[in-house]
Amino acid sequence: MIKELCTRLLDSKMAENENFIRFTFYELRVKNNLSKEDTDEFLRLAMTYLENKGYEVYIGNSRYTYNNANQNVQPNELLIAFKEN
Repeated sequence: MIKELCTRLLDSKMAENENFIRFTFYELRVKNNLSKEDTDEFLRLAMTYLENKGYEVYIGNSRYTYNNANQNVQPNELLIAFKEN
């Protein structure tokens, strides 16, 4: 179930913008009704997939640089991933 949801959501996000992907707490825990354990599994699968596709992946309170701007993963964001051009 989690694997299929992960594939579906990643495909949808990549169709919108393949260079920048963001998953929020609301999207996963509220909208898709995932438990804490299911959310952790989703993030693990998504991170592995995105890293294998060449994305820089950030979770938690990580700092990252995107478009020459230093930013933090916000408290409501669970995962940020992007490809540098």
